[in-house]
Amino acid sequence: MRVVAAMSGGVDSAVAAALAVDAGHDVTGVHLALSQDRRAMRSGSRGCCTVEDADDARRVAGELGIPFYVWDLAAEFSEDVVDDFVAEYAAGRTPNPCLRCNEKIKFTAVLDRALALGFDAVVTGHHARLADGELRRSVDPAKDQSYVLGVLTPRQLAGAAFPLGGMTKQRVRAIAAERGYAVATKPDSHDICFIPDGDTRGFLARRLGALPGPVVDAATGTTVGEHQGAYGFTVGQRRGLGVATVDQRPRYVLDIEPVSRTVTIGTADQTGVGEVRTAPPTWTAAAPELPLRAEVQLRAHGAAVPCEVRAAGDGGLRLLLDGQQRGVAPGQSAVLYDPDPVRGDRVLGQGTVLGTA
Repeated sequence: MRVVAAMSGGVDSAVAAALAVDAGHDVTGVHLALSQDRRAMRSGSRGCCTVEDADDARRVAGELGIPFYVWDLAAEFSEDVVDDFVAEYAAGRTPNPCLRCNEKIKFTAVLDRALALGFDAVVTGHHARLADGELRRSVDPAKDQSYVLGVLTPRQLAGAAFPLGGMTKQRVRAIAAERGYAVATKPDSHDICFIPDGDTRGFLARRLGALPGPVVDAATGTTVGEHQGAYGFTVGQRRGLGVATVDQRPRYVLDIEPVSRTVTIGTADQTGVGEVRTAPPTWTAAAPELPLRAEVQLRAHGAAVPCEVRAAGDGGLRLLLDGQQRGVAPGQSAVLYDPDPVRGDRVLGQGTVLGTA
């Protein structure tokens, strides 16, 4: 096949491109310029869109002997990922920008451009598998990225290739070292690539300004403090609440109300939910018949839990959880997996969390 290898400058995408070449494909390397600041330099292990990252990707492409290009998608990334991130927090939700980047940038803007140029697929370094067209978890559970790919449609999956899904991260680094790639020991990128210092609250404050409001303790019904922006909180958060309570028991964020700017906190026994409501879902294959049994993963690094999936009247889903779950934040993705013991690593689809009960 003629394929585009999306090369971020990290070890995963480097090895994915190399494996595509080894498989006999006609490979063209592409680095995505996503940052508005063309001179941004890398800081520690954060980010993937800096000058050094582009140079690392170009160096590997040269060693592979494949064509290499930089595609400028900074405007699309700013609108579809960064602006969306800010708007979601302003609305009291907690978005996942990596999922949005996969949906809007890597497997929409990049895939559409690749197909228009006559390529057959986009190869990425994601740790996930495609088996008979079905999206599945990586064999390395510690690095599995199927959660942030659960938003992809059958058309997008048909144009995707994930060469690393059948190996561990340790093996990926070993392959890079065997080939002499300088990125073999390069740290993984962490957190949010467009917030290189890791200060999400500070980033949002610069975008949204001070928006003070009350912090209300649901355990007592009293106002126990004031915040400078509800966007600095997420449902389930325990640390950094900036308040003191009379009983000294730990408090967690229960709810964020953006209109009144009220952040409601409560005790651990008030955090559990048994039902999750989602927006209309996207399915990785033909839409299944509802109701059905599934396992749902409610955040990027959470464990999947059994549930019953029912249709909601607004086109969304009602997920009835087998047990109470904590820290389920609106704006996150509820990714559904096949509950079958043999096929339990298969991604069925996802819906964005709207609320809980």
